[in-house]
Amino acid sequence: MPSIHRYLTLLFLVFPWVLRGADRPQFGDAWSRNMTSAERGLSATFNPTNQAGIRWSVPLGASGTESHSTPVIANGRVYIGTNNELPRDPRRTGDRGVLLCLSEKTGELEWQLVVPKREQDIYHDWPKSGISSPVTVEGNRAYLVDNRGVVLCLDVRGLVNGNQGETGESAYYTPKNTNGIPVGEALCLGALDADILWSFDLTRECQIWSHDAAHSSVLIQGDYLYLNTGNGVDSTHRLIHRPEAPSLVVLDKRTGRWVAHDGLRIGPRIFHCTWSSPSLGRVGGRSTVLFAGGDGVLYGFEPYKASRSGVSLLENPWRFDCDPEGPKSSVGSYLNNRREGPSNIYGMPVVTGGRIYVAGGGDWFWGKNEAWIKCIDTRGSGDRTRTNLLWTYALGRHTMSTPAVANGLVFAADSMRTIHCVDAATGAGLWSHELDGEVWASALVADGKVYIGTRRGGFWTFALGRQKKVLGMVQLGSPISATAVAANGVLYVGTGTRLYAVGK
Repeated sequence: MPSIHRYLTLLFLVFPWVLRGADRPQFGDAWSRNMTSAERGLSATFNPTNQAGIRWSVPLGASGTESHSTPVIANGRVYIGTNNELPRDPRRTGDRGVLLCLSEKTGELEWQLVVPKREQDIYHDWPKSGISSPVTVEGNRAYLVDNRGVVLCLDVRGLVNGNQGETGESAYYTPKNTNGIPVGEALCLGALDADILWSFDLTRECQIWSHDAAHSSVLIQGDYLYLNTGNGVDSTHRLIHRPEAPSLVVLDKRTGRWVAHDGLRIGPRIFHCTWSSPSLGRVGGRSTVLFAGGDGVLYGFEPYKASRSGVSLLENPWRFDCDPEGPKSSVGSYLNNRREGPSNIYGMPVVTGGRIYVAGGGDWFWGKNEAWIKCIDTRGSGDRTRTNLLWTYALGRHTMSTPAVANGLVFAADSMRTIHCVDAATGAGLWSHELDGEVWASALVADGKVYIGTRRGGFWTFALGRQKKVLGMVQLGSPISATAVAANGVLYVGTGTRLYAVGK
């Protein structure tokens, strides 16, 4: 009989997908959004100076600029958002939002989406922030909220196979002045350009008022897309221009038709913006779309059921106020108040093991100095604020983290440059470690390791365990906003200026 080694070799040659690891087609674990991965054989450290341990790396932006998007890996391609400080098309220079589609094997460019900035207000589309949202890939389609707050359905092959959807890409990719008049001639597109199958403009259709940068990770459930709208304050940071605009919308993934929204009029209670993306899990004994509103409240919605009549309102049978003592009216009056004010949630709620783990607190830039991880029981229905809190763990000042929950442990970082390891059952602090800078990313747990990057460019690796053990720290020389991603035996680390594919 052939040896097991020979058998596996033959199996791989005939069926190469058998030994292939797992793709990462969306931000976080499907669908709970947990920041964990089952990948094995990942490196604990690498050397960007001599390229040791690095499979490939590609530049994202010029020095001094920033890319904030977390990479997504699916079907042999890597997708990551950036800005246009390193133009890949000499006809398109200046500040724009860019989505790169790269070869997973080599990092070479397959195609790019290049979107002009919104010019009406600097706070709609912050300079040089590029495309911050990660894509969500399903089959031959990639779904994205671009820097203009437009939901796009893209052909994962780009225009190399011809135009499969909308024929107005050229007009969309051409900059316009503040009056909406095109500046210059429409571009002639080619095989290195993105193919838009359909688009949905959140500003025009839902009347939102976006703020700073659009950030939304699309959740797919059946035939429908769920996404946060990014409705927020204006440039004064005190006024909600569009209080009636929805915070959560549902679109038909096949056509982009708007089919439902939250209907809760969260707008007047938003302190900064609606940046938390929805997750999916069992809440109250039923499949539930869980959404953290810009008012610090967790809302549990029943998944949309097809309706023939107009835009429906989602059923909301479950909710939990993460800060019941915080103000819910005149929230703009608490601007720059570091002692008291409303709460906000930047990361996503994680549903696992009959519990919800969420990190949030006072707004990082404008709110009170208070942050926490909360663990919430998923049972029951109605308002569970007074009954379902299992524990709270205090973080330092502010946090943007989505918790990573694994092996009975919870990991999250805060603005005090500290990563925390907490007992998932009790909320007891087990260990913490002061990092080299503030953290905007989330921790990734994979291969018995905990990975996290800082805004001072440090990329840290810890052992997964109840006792602290630092495995390594690499200085990458550029701020890190993106969460590390593991897929198919490779660790992807994105900084403000470069994407690294780390692996043998």
